[in-house]
Amino acid sequence: MRVYLDFAATTPLDPEVEGQMRPCQFLLGNASSVHREGSAAKEALEAARERLAGVLGVLSQELVFTSSGTEANNQALFSVALSGGHIITTAVEHSAILAPLRALVQMGRVTATILEPDAFGMVSAEQVKAAILPETKLISVQHVNNELGTIQPIAEISAVAREYQIPFHVDAVQSLGHVPLDVAALGCDLLSISAHKFYGPKGVGALWVSRELERRGFVLSPMLYGGQQERGLRGGTHDVPAIVGMGLAAQKAQGLQASEAQRLEPMRDFLTSGLTAFEDVSLNGHPTERSPRHVNITAHGADGEALLMNLDLEGVAASSGSACSSGTLEPSHVLLAIGKSKADARASLRFSLGRSTTHADIEFAVSAFEKALKRSR
Repeated sequence: MRVYLDFAATTPLDPEVEGQMRPCQFLLGNASSVHREGSAAKEALEAARERLAGVLGVLSQELVFTSSGTEANNQALFSVALSGGHIITTAVEHSAILAPLRALVQMGRVTATILEPDAFGMVSAEQVKAAILPETKLISVQHVNNELGTIQPIAEISAVAREYQIPFHVDAVQSLGHVPLDVAALGCDLLSISAHKFYGPKGVGALWVSRELERRGFVLSPMLYGGQQERGLRGGTHDVPAIVGMGLAAQKAQGLQASEAQRLEPMRDFLTSGLTAFEDVSLNGHPTERSPRHVNITAHGADGEALLMNLDLEGVAASSGSACSSGTLEPSHVLLAIGKSKADARASLRFSLGRSTTHADIEFAVSAFEKALKRSR
């Protein structure tokens, strides 16, 4: 038996989404071409843009298609760097925020304040407000943490950003389809998503940029030059099948969000109680303000790499943290930021649930964890 509990890393492609993508593979034209074949591809592209905009409750003209959430995050940060200034973010952000920010600071393009979270991985609006400087040009805070599942108080932070008229970017890659995502209620100005996190294809994402923000003088700069695609904001031929797939996947994920959360929460809690019932195993992240699909634990005194491998041998696929950081010997920066020692950070695992997860899967995972834990200690 194999149980996949790494849905936060990636989700399988929804069969209905794949079915809608397949005919698009045979569209002959380039969506930027003006002939009949190009127009057919353009029509499919723009229909997907409208569908995604409807899911997010935004204008279709405000969406820029990208190759990933990582690219969307980078584009938001690098746009600020053109004019310099100060950026505020948190120490528990995805590396797709922290890595480009470090690069921009090292290049002397921006300065940064990186807020330290509490023990649950949460920052407050008061912390953000205290960090604002006259030259602050952007605030960027992740909605749902990819490792812990902790949900940040985005609406409260956006109120501070509006008070000071500072653009506010939200990395919502772990949000769409998993927690309620209402862009208007969040109150942000820019938002990043990635299709493969909500049962869409890999290799496609989007950045939403409020038209109001552009009216206030914020200029989004291209990450890729060389063409006039996406209003000149991203050169390169569109991957029409992937974009079409993302539109449908987003629509389905949003429609299923409430029922899936109701189904997953009891299993998440059962998994949490089952894992933490073992000696010296503790939960990481906020106990209540967290995604219905995340469980992150520390098995104190265990060899984390051995634990992960033994769990895999027992038939359970989990993760030691972000898939983007796999292969590194460094402990999770998220766990270090919430006060874990390097040893405990290395002895931590993330389990993440999905549409195919059953209660039997969770019971199997708890049993497998017990065996893997004994061998890893």
